Amino acid sequence: MDQTFEKRKKVIYDFICDDFYIPMKVKEIATVLQVSKEQRRELQEVLDALVEEGKITLSKRGKYSKGQTKRITGTFQANIRGFGFVMVEGEDEDIFIPGENVNGAFQGDEVECIITGAPGGKRKEGKIVRIVSHQVKKIVGLYEKSKSFGFVRPDNQRYLKDIYIPAGKEMGAMDGHKVVVELTSYGQEHAKPEGKIVEIIGHVNDPGADILSIVKDYDLPTEFPEKVLNQAVRVGKDVSEADCAGRLDLRDWQMVTIDGEDAKDLDDAVSLTMKDENYQLGVHIADVTNYVQEKSALDREALKRGTSVYLADRVIPMLPHVLSNGICSLNAGEDRLALSCIMTVSPKGEVIDHQIAETVIRVDKRMSYTGVSKVLAEEPEALEEDKDFVPMIQKMQELSTILRERRGKRGSIDFDFPETKIELDEKGKPINIKPYERNSATKIIEDFMLLANETVAEEYFWREVPFLYRTHEVPDEEKIKKLSTFINNFGYHIHVHDEVKPKEIQKLLSQVEGTPEEALISRLTLRSMCQAKYTTENTGHFGLAAKYYTHFTSPIRRYPDLQIHRIIKENLRGRLNENRIEHYDKILPEVAKQCSDRERLAEETEREVVKMKKAEYMRMHIGEEYEGVISGVTKWGIYVELPNTVEGLVHVVDLRDDHYNFIEQTYEMVGEHTGKTYKLGEKVRVRVSDADKLLRTINFELA
Repeated sequence: MDQTFEKRKKVIYDFICDDFYIPMKVKEIATVLQVSKEQRRELQEVLDALVEEGKITLSKRGKYSKGQTKRITGTFQANIRGFGFVMVEGEDEDIFIPGENVNGAFQGDEVECIITGAPGGKRKEGKIVRIVSHQVKKIVGLYEKSKSFGFVRPDNQRYLKDIYIPAGKEMGAMDGHKVVVELTSYGQEHAKPEGKIVEIIGHVNDPGADILSIVKDYDLPTEFPEKVLNQAVRVGKDVSEADCAGRLDLRDWQMVTIDGEDAKDLDDAVSLTMKDENYQLGVHIADVTNYVQEKSALDREALKRGTSVYLADRVIPMLPHVLSNGICSLNAGEDRLALSCIMTVSPKGEVIDHQIAETVIRVDKRMSYTGVSKVLAEEPEALEEDKDFVPMIQKMQELSTILRERRGKRGSIDFDFPETKIELDEKGKPINIKPYERNSATKIIEDFMLLANETVAEEYFWREVPFLYRTHEVPDEEKIKKLSTFINNFGYHIHVHDEVKPKEIQKLLSQVEGTPEEALISRLTLRSMCQAKYTTENTGHFGLAAKYYTHFTSPIRRYPDLQIHRIIKENLRGRLNENRIEHYDKILPEVAKQCSDRERLAEETEREVVKMKKAEYMRMHIGEEYEGVISGVTKWGIYVELPNTVEGLVHVVDLRDDHYNFIEQTYEMVGEHTGKTYKLGEKVRVRVSDADKLLRTINFELA
């Protein structure tokens, strides 16, 4: 058998090496070589073996050609069931790695793999041939003590084995402690990984230990080094007259901050007056760079963090509180240094003139989104309390509407998914989960910040100086084709020429508004988009349909904003000489990458905390019934979303009244005997059957 197989391999290999051979699919090779249908499987086995040996390669389109099998480098993601995937940067499709081909790889490892096939034209399959490096050094989990040793059960289910902790390496941890383990060995097929405990987070039942465990799992810094704290105290002095010298003095302008009730780092203030028929809009941003000097300990720490992270029970700030809630926060009644973008906006919403200047300001009043929306709703109490500001607030609403309509006309896409607001008690237990409301006041601030960001980006693009932009690429053609095919089932259509235009996406979203399939189509549309990122090239922002866009308005909590403030100030002061331009050309690509990476990490951490708190909340409501909407249908069951944004799965095995089949084309479950269907957007009553805080999953059954 082996000899026959080797002979066949040689015949096929020689055939593919022939000068006249052109890349073919397995079917075409079978036809040319007159391989009978019965022997097709054997031909496939021969081809797979040649691919695995690296003698031939298989293209994306399933065609075979001569050549070294390309070794692909990527990150290994383990699955609880023993198989895994290799994620390759820049590729949308992961490579499936069957259990027998994992080759001892550990979750998060950088690995080299080869493609072994793409059965039936489906997802590529591969085999790990080398572990390049272990990326995961520390793991968070629950410590359990045995007689003479202990072990840690990882929180993250992708780490498939418990970690053995030898005696003396437990750092005094007790049963039930949440801990951080440093790995000393990654284990073998029949041996557990080994490690030593380097930090005790707290007992599993301590308030906040659960969220802190996620923070530690993502390796987010929780403390500032002493050097950084000391520097923050030193620089955080009150504004003096010397600080104001040479700045535009706007202290007599009427201006307010508008934020959430619990916000402490207020980095933007707004002012609005009329100049004939035009609006004079001022967006005044805290001048953080005045306190955070380039290359200082504060600056290096801020770049390392990249962004502030907002979690259910805490904020992990980019800058120490003494700055972010102190001298850099635009607190009412206090003199503050700012960088202002003052724009003259026509009644059509066009910026016809603007000035960017270093300023000194004094905010008149701290207002909240709720307070401003009460003024706009003309509630008598609010009108009385804020009577000095009512005319300005009303004009702001007027301008906001104009700006929003103008953006809408050019095709700006507004994905209005409700964010989740989680209320915790003093012990960190979730007592309420609800959608975070976007009201007219939040929209005003959103519109003004977008305008300032565009205005600054456009000016600095034309100045042709090194800069950081916030860019959002045109979606991938393949993804849009898939989306187009999918929405055709619902009777919708996207018009795609060479590339899709934002207006087409916007049109689709307005067509599905209010329909049962709205949630699903919006989500799938969002998934077919690229992720926004920071770049040094201005390639435009697809989602906003903007040619120029940057992040200028939040230097307390985002490093890119802080970085461009420095460039703007050097330019305003005439110091942007050749040396400085060269300096920025050199450092900005790395800054852009670091900030994009840190943003992803922060988003992921925030998402995991929300999922965990939702599961913990629903755990307290097992057996209770709710009305929900079918938000997703898959072959393993139907997802139901409740009005409070919680989503749970009704597993197909829990649909007990019939045997249900998943119809992929129309995304519905159909009962084999009854013909009963479950479709997207349908209202259903569900009962909470299970919720797992560790796995962060919620299960429903139909009530």
